Amino acid sequence: MIKIYSTLSKELELFDPMVEGEVSMYVCGPTVYDRGHLGHGRSMVAFDLIRRYFLYKGYKVKFITNYTDIDDKMIARAAEEGITVEELAERIIPMYNEDFGMLHIMPPTNRPKATDYVKSMIEMVKHLLAEKYAYKLKDGIYFNVKKFKEYGKLSGQNLEELQHGIRVEVNDKKKNPSDFVLWKNMKEGEPFWSDPEGILEDGRPGWHIECSVMARELLGDTFDIHGGGLDLTFPHHECEIAQSECANNAEFARYWMHNGYVNIDGEKMSKSLNNFKTLHDIFEVYNSNTVRYLLISTHYRMPIDFTEEVLQQAKSSLERLQNFYDRVKNADTEGEEITLMDVLETAVSDFETAMNNDFEVSSALAAVFDLVREVNTLMDEKKISSLDKDAVLSVMEKFDTVFSVLNYDEVEIDKEVEALIAERDEARANKDFQRSDEIRDQLLEMGIQLEDTSEGTKWKRAS
Repeated sequence: MIKIYSTLSKELELFDPMVEGEVSMYVCGPTVYDRGHLGHGRSMVAFDLIRRYFLYKGYKVKFITNYTDIDDKMIARAAEEGITVEELAERIIPMYNEDFGMLHIMPPTNRPKATDYVKSMIEMVKHLLAEKYAYKLKDGIYFNVKKFKEYGKLSGQNLEELQHGIRVEVNDKKKNPSDFVLWKNMKEGEPFWSDPEGILEDGRPGWHIECSVMARELLGDTFDIHGGGLDLTFPHHECEIAQSECANNAEFARYWMHNGYVNIDGEKMSKSLNNFKTLHDIFEVYNSNTVRYLLISTHYRMPIDFTEEVLQQAKSSLERLQNFYDRVKNADTEGEEITLMDVLETAVSDFETAMNNDFEVSSALAAVFDLVREVNTLMDEKKISSLDKDAVLSVMEKFDTVFSVLNYDEVEIDKEVEALIAERDEARANKDFQRSDEIRDQLLEMGIQLEDTSEGTKWKRAS
C-alpha cells in the first residue's frame, strides 16, 4: 500500500483513491512568459516519477497539468516585446514541450491552457458572487477570506498570522488584507473577456481561479492529488481550496503534495542572485538524462543543491546503471547454471517498500544498486544463465518505467500496440470517438503517444 505525506494533514497517510485502481492528479504548471527553468524541471520530474510509480503499481492515472497563458507577467512581457499575449504563449509553449520532452516527462492526459476555460471561470466567479463569498470593487471581484472559516488550513497558519505573499492583491479598499482577486476589470491595452449576462465587467481572470476551474472541468469537484512546488502552498493553493470548496460545496483535493526548492551552489535560485538557470541553457552543457537522474535521486519533498559536484555524481551513477544494463544484455550465458530469483525478488521487494513510503527514491535506488553489485559479482564468476539474464533485464526495464533514465536499442512496436492503433483508426472511421479516446488514453498509459496526421496515425514512445 502506498503512503503519501499530505501537506494538508502534515502526516503520512495511506493512499485511498476515490475510484479503486484509478488516480486523478492535477499539478500546477508554469506561466509561459519565458523559458522554463530548473525549478519547473524539478517539479515536473518529481510528479512524473510519482505518476510513473502509480502506473508501475497498476493504477490508471489521469494526469492534468496546465499552462498559464494569461497573467500579469504575460501581459508585461508581451508589452515589452511589442507582441500580443497570445503570440507570446504560442512562442513559449513549444519550448516547454521540448524541454519537458528532454527530461522524459510523460505527456499529460490533458494539458489545458487557462484561456480555453475563461467561460467557465466567469461562471464560477458569478456563482461565488451570488453566494456572497465574493464582492465587487472598482477594479474587480474579490474573494472574502473570512467567509471560508478554514482559510489557512493548508499553510497551517490562521488568518491573522498569514504573511501576504506575491500575487495577493494590494488594495486598501478590500474588506480583509488577505482577500484575493477573482476577476480583474479591464485595463487599457490588456486582453479581456466579456460576461454574456453583463454581471461582470469586461476583464480577465485572477491567477488562482484559473487552476480551480481547469481542475474541476477535467477532474471533477473532488479529485485525489493536487501537486506543485512548495512556493505555491501560499497563497496559490490556499486560495484554490477556499474558492473551490465554497463554489463546489465539496472537498477540493484529498491529498496535497509539494516538491522542494532547487538551490544553486547552496543558494536559492533567483534572478536577483544571478544564478537563474533555464533548462535550455543546462541542456547545452549537460546530458538531459544526467539532469533527470539528478532531479529524481533526491526525495521530492527535499531541496536539491544543483552543483557541478552533484552533477558529476549523478553522471557517474547513471553510467554505472547503463553499463550494467548493457553488460547483462551482452553477457555470455554459457557458464554455470544458477537461479537469481531470490536476488531479484529481494530487489523488487526493497524497491517497492521504499517507493510505497511516500516515494522514497533514495532507498529505491539503493535497492537497484544492491542488485547491480550482486549480479556483477556473479557475472565476474561467469555464473549467470540465459534465464537469469532475461529476468535481470526484465526487472531493470520494469524499474526504468519509473526512473526513465536508461537508453535502449530501438525495437519494433509490439503486436498489442499495433492492434490497438488499428482498432482506434477503425473507431475514428466509424465516428466512435468515445472508443477512439479510450484507446488513445490506454496507449498513453502504456507510454505510446499518438499523432493524427494527414498521412495517418503516427506514434512515438512517450518515455
